[in-house]
Amino acid sequence: MKNNNGKTKSASSIIAEPTQQFGGDWTEVKLDLLKKYLEAYTTALKNQPFGKIYIDAFAGTGYREMEAKENSPGLFVEQSEAESEGFFDGSAKLALQIPNPFEKYIFVEKSQKNIEELRRVISSEFPTLLRRVEFEPGDANQVIPEICRKTDWRTNRAVLFLDPFGMSVDWQTMESIARTEAIDVWILFPVSVNRLLIGNLENIPQKWQDSLTRVFGTSEWRNIFYKKKIEATLFGDEQKIVKVPDPISAVVQFYQEQLRKIFKKVSNNPRFLCNSKNSPMFIFAFAIGNPKPAAQKLAIKIAEYILGKVKT
Repeated sequence: MKNNNGKTKSASSIIAEPTQQFGGDWTEVKLDLLKKYLEAYTTALKNQPFGKIYIDAFAGTGYREMEAKENSPGLFVEQSEAESEGFFDGSAKLALQIPNPFEKYIFVEKSQKNIEELRRVISSEFPTLLRRVEFEPGDANQVIPEICRKTDWRTNRAVLFLDPFGMSVDWQTMESIARTEAIDVWILFPVSVNRLLIGNLENIPQKWQDSLTRVFGTSEWRNIFYKKKIEATLFGDEQKIVKVPDPISAVVQFYQEQLRKIFKKVSNNPRFLCNSKNSPMFIFAFAIGNPKPAAQKLAIKIAEYILGKVKT
């Protein structure tokens, strides 16, 4: 695999170590990393002439809470369990708390009930910022591309937080974000899609295969995660198509490579987020679409520094 300078890097050098140091509290970790970036971003760009927008694609109610979703392949039970243990400030509230506020906040949420609760929270706790807030009801895969299309990116820049439940973000949505050339995006990507990669490629249900193609943007994952293997048997050599030995690393590398095809720069140290058993569940990755070298250098420097830090 190659880095942004064209040099080959090993898998171990592009992936931050699993976060056993965090005590398994990955929900707190991802929000802590996001908050640090938002604080640095708004401070660094405080005197810039363009408008600064924060977009939360799965805003919820303003608190960290989540209900188990139907029609899930049963891979993300840990996510719903971990995020329902108590009520804490979620990404929307954390974004509103930063010292240098954004000019606009766009909160996307599918549930109208959640939108009303979020509106109530903001009216009660952040009344002076309410006029800067836009609530966008609907599916993020429909709403985000529309926001990208209608916003004047000649005069605006944005930070977008994608914290979906499982495999909820289509690759086409990622492409629409990258095309703006004005959005810094943080995405929580489920490396637990590895569980869809059962031993024999032919036995993966078509629905699961379609989901993998949708989130990676290509069916090429079949050739990345599965390789031909020759095994000797009593009846001669037999060719099998088997899963690669380290599928989680393969998933991370492939997703990072896909991001690099559409974004100008991608952080080289995505952060593993693990459950209480220290099993990797997600990576927290960063990408920037701005074509200007100075903007890329600053954003990547901040993001990689934050991702590389370990919260004690």
